[in-house]
Amino acid sequence: MPERLARQLTFCLELDRAKAVERHNTLADGSRREGDAEHMWHVAVMAAVLAEHADEPVDAARVVLMLLLHDVVEIDAGDTLLYDEAGRAAAAAREAAGASRIFGLLPGDQGVALRRLWEEFEAGETADARFARAIDRLAPMLLNAAAGGSVWRAHGVTAAQVAGNEARVAAASGT
Repeated sequence: MPERLARQLTFCLELDRAKAVERHNTLADGSRREGDAEHMWHVAVMAAVLAEHADEPVDAARVVLMLLLHDVVEIDAGDTLLYDEAGRAAAAAREAAGASRIFGLLPGDQGVALRRLWEEFEAGETADARFARAIDRLAPMLLNAAAGGSVWRAHGVTAAQVAGNEARVAAASGT
């Protein structure tokens, strides 16, 4: 097997581990916690469906790929609750290390390209990244609201914190 293909398949197999990473939020029916792979699929589809509501023109295909990749680093770093400020600060280093390892499994050119896309999402400075980040924040809000706010209550999240998150979503969608 050619080395390039072997590295690509190794990366693809590594992504399977995202299926086992549990997130803090639950499914809309509150029956269980959502997995990272489910989340990445869900937000990717949401971005494709909601791209017309972006405040700025976006490349929906780039946004979808960004969202399909944005949490693969949690294979190594685990999920951190959005409202856990201290946990989020500590997670940044773990996520960067995860990005180096996981994207490093790919052939150099692909690993660099996908790592850059992940970094663009993290920086949130382009129209595509701003919209992707808004969708990434919208999905857990929708699920938690549908589940009666159980995750927010369990973690002591205040209405003001949720409103701040809503404002960040609205800023990227003009709605």
